[in-house]
Amino acid sequence: MADSGELVHIGCYTPQGGGRGEGIVAARRDPRTGRLDILGTVAATPSPSFLTRHPRLPVLYAVGELDDGVVTAWGIGPDGGLAPLGSQPTGGAHPCHLAVSADGGHLFSANYGGGSVAVHPLDPAGVPGPRSDLIEHHGHSVDPDRQAEPHVHMVSPDPDGGPLLTVDLGTDAVYRYQLDPATGRLGSYGTPVRTSPGTGPRHLARHPDGRFFLVGELGATLHEYGPDGAGTVHERSRVPASERRGHVQPSEVAVRGDGRFAYVGNRGVDTVSVFALDTAQPRLVAEVGSGGHWPRHLVVTGTHLYVANERSDTIGVFAVDAESGVPTPLGEPVPVPSPTCVLATT
Repeated sequence: MADSGELVHIGCYTPQGGGRGEGIVAARRDPRTGRLDILGTVAATPSPSFLTRHPRLPVLYAVGELDDGVVTAWGIGPDGGLAPLGSQPTGGAHPCHLAVSADGGHLFSANYGGGSVAVHPLDPAGVPGPRSDLIEHHGHSVDPDRQAEPHVHMVSPDPDGGPLLTVDLGTDAVYRYQLDPATGRLGSYGTPVRTSPGTGPRHLARHPDGRFFLVGELGATLHEYGPDGAGTVHERSRVPASERRGHVQPSEVAVRGDGRFAYVGNRGVDTVSVFALDTAQPRLVAEVGSGGHWPRHLVVTGTHLYVANERSDTIGVFAVDAESGVPTPLGEPVPVPSPTCVLATT
């Protein structure tokens, strides 16, 4: 095991969610070499499929992707160990994403089942209190199996305090809300951003210049959105998420910190697509194997890329070329059971 380096936490599906993990796994990352040393399971908790951190405090948050969804706060120790601080119900089923407001005052979570957004105020220690709001979406779209009802898949607070973006796979829309910090309640912010029918929007990544890039799980597409002069958000471009033949089901999109490249995980074909963002629309520059099967999540940190390959029980580790943006595998993938989220310093 490494004695120093950056702490990384990995969410895993447990048997309650059909997985083989035990909860949250800790690891240490060498920022120079990219090496990932697994320290072991540090929190035995059911299906913590997505993780996030408080912007200032040593606190980690996890969803419990269960029929009766929960969010839990954990204090992070210097060795990566986790101590439970508190848990709250999300008011919905199978929460699959969560995020903390930029000021550290509120926790947002996405309930896939039932299609709702939960808000929990955080006390000065980062512990969530009872829900201050629960926004339920309504409607459906064209896919009778996946879009018969709303399915909120992601919540994305604006780092500069602007509207919260919530991605709804079931209604083919990105909803925008403004938080009232005094009440912890959400108000609508303009009209929803509608994707083309059957896109199945899953996750988005914000660009430093204000644009955002969104992947369509059902449409196998990467979309670029940005505001016009009046502040209305429009689709600027749309490209295939992969050039490989076969079933393509995008999972995650990440924009590199300098804004030059976007990375898309493609389940089914088990690849990561690399798009340059220096032209009128995203330009595919490479598509590489993910280092396993069913890449559910990925993160770019420093000069490295980490991919959670859920169904092969592996984390793919890659070096990212500074100029070309292309990832190159570093050794063999790291064994982790049913990984679903890699939480690293970005």
